[in-house]
Amino acid sequence: MTENAYTRRDDDNSNGGTDGNDGDDGRGVGRMTGTVLVTSGTGKTGRRVVERLAALGVPVRSGSRSGGVPFDWQDDTGWEAALRGTETAYVAYYPDLAVPGAAEAMAAFGRTAAACGVRRVVLLSGRGEPQAVVAEEALRGAAGAVEVTVVRAAFFAQNFSEGALLDGVIGGELVFPAGTTAEPFLDLDDLADVVVAALTGDGHAGAVYELTGPRSLTFEQAAEELGRAAGRPVRYVPVTGPAYASLLEEFGVSEAEAGFLAELFATLLDGHNAATTDGVKRVLGREPKGFADFAREATRDGAWHG
Repeated sequence: MTENAYTRRDDDNSNGGTDGNDGDDGRGVGRMTGTVLVTSGTGKTGRRVVERLAALGVPVRSGSRSGGVPFDWQDDTGWEAALRGTETAYVAYYPDLAVPGAAEAMAAFGRTAAACGVRRVVLLSGRGEPQAVVAEEALRGAAGAVEVTVVRAAFFAQNFSEGALLDGVIGGELVFPAGTTAEPFLDLDDLADVVVAALTGDGHAGAVYELTGPRSLTFEQAAEELGRAAGRPVRYVPVTGPAYASLLEEFGVSEAEAGFLAELFATLLDGHNAATTDGVKRVLGREPKGFADFAREATRDGAWHG
């Protein structure tokens, strides 16, 4: 999964955005300091990348369906205008690199980026997703001489504070089809730091970085950590994939999308993604943020005041 509505989605639905044409302020951010296009720039990962690039003085275009720089994955007619004059791009595909049509979209984006003179692309992908790898390769194959770096992310910790699991934490019950499988939840601040390093620094061309947190937890353990941080009980309620699909349909998700999500979770949460990696340390030279630290910070910032 990359940016799915129920796991890692960049909710590309807010107004505004930054089209930074004010130049580099000279603070050493590496070789690449030209304009960066951030697709899904108003979402969970995109806005963090935009904020970091702007803080470094790197000119940035925040692309979204309704913002100042129009960009819609379902309408490729606006891609050239968004990419023209940029040097690099951060690609967070919606709804997910594993969905039908994602590989074709990545190939089309790669061709457009190459034609527009883009020199580097950093692609957000899902860890342990075979279909996402197909989309990665489609982008590489179509992008020609464009440098492509792939960042494969574990399950976002912020899904509990900003995503679809937020209401479950607030209500005290996390209903999810993960069973007893452990997951090394990744903090989005670490992800954004890695993406910015790959966008602006040298030595990342062709690299594939698998990013995880420092420790694997079951969803039951994660619920306990969240409860301790929030100061109230949070209980994990395991359900089967079909039961979860039915639950999603009750909340208005289409039958096709609900079935896709249930099948995807069954693929991802079978244990093959349980191990941690050193991806964050390889890029940033430091350890990733732990889940307990994430939970304390989210509590401090009022994530679960609802």
